[in-house]
Amino acid sequence: MKLLFRQRIFSWFDSYDIFDENENTVFTVKGQLSFGHCLNIYDASGQYLATVKEKVLTFLPRFELYLASPSGNRYIGCIQKEFSFLRPKFHIDINGWYIEGNFIEWDYQVFDRGGQLIATVNKELFHFSDTYTIDIARPTDVLCALMLVLAIDAEKCSR
Repeated sequence: MKLLFRQRIFSWFDSYDIFDENENTVFTVKGQLSFGHCLNIYDASGQYLATVKEKVLTFLPRFELYLASPSGNRYIGCIQKEFSFLRPKFHIDINGWYIEGNFIEWDYQVFDRGGQLIATVNKELFHFSDTYTIDIARPTDVLCALMLVLAIDAEKCSR
C-alpha cells in the first residue's frame, strides 16, 4: 500500500493529510497544544485512532506511541533518536522493528526482526511543505508505520 504524507502549510499546530494512491484522504493528523509535539491521528471519517507524543526533558528526542482503545489510550512502544555520526539512528521498541536511513535523513526503510521490509519512506523534493511517499508492504502495518514517520518528521522539525 502506498501513501502520500503531506504537511499542511497554513495551520497553527502540526497538521498533516495522508492520501492513498488515488488521492483519497486515508488519515488526518492534528497537532495539539502541549509541551513537545503531540499528534493525534484520525481516519477519513474523523474517528480517533492513535497518538504520537514527544517526551520532554530527555537527552535525545523520544516519542511515545499510543493506540486508541475502549478503555483509553494503550501504550504500544516508543522511538528514540540515538547519538550517531553521519547516519541517523533510532531505537524502536515496537514489534522488533528497526530503521535504516541515509545520512541526509530523507529516505529510510523500516524492517522487522527477521529483516523483512515493512516500509520504505522517501521525501519528495520541491514541495512547499514536508511531503513523503510511504510504501508499506502489509496493510496491517499501516498505522504503526505512519506513527514512526510522524515521530521522525517531528524530531527533524524540533532541531
